[in-house]
Amino acid sequence: MRPVDVLADARYILLVTFRKDGSPVPTPVWVVRTGGELLVWTNPDSGKVKRLRRSARVQVAPCTYKGVATGRLIEATARVKPDDLTRPVHAALIKKYGLQARLTLLPATLLRLLRRPPMPSSTIAITV
Repeated sequence: MRPVDVLADARYILLVTFRKDGSPVPTPVWVVRTGGELLVWTNPDSGKVKRLRRSARVQVAPCTYKGVATGRLIEATARVKPDDLTRPVHAALIKKYGLQARLTLLPATLLRLLRRPPMPSSTIAITV
């Protein structure tokens, strides 16, 4: 099985971004696959987004929900996609994670139904 397949099938992946000084910052995240990319939905003000805007270098591995790697770290690149591309990621998250994703995305759904401005969100695209 290819590494991207293992990562796409994992419930969580460890996304390791790097500070200016090169020190790693590991974060467990949900992941879905679209084509050859792995996609992660996140807050645009999060540290991982800020670090990715500076450097596309990341490492990824399957992990537990607590962030304990269950496989080897793999070098990859990541980029922050435009904010208007998050709706397809929401649908993919709901398909993969079911009720847990629906509850997590509930505030965004309610705002959309009430025709209010959407909550800010970003998508991180990872290429292994």
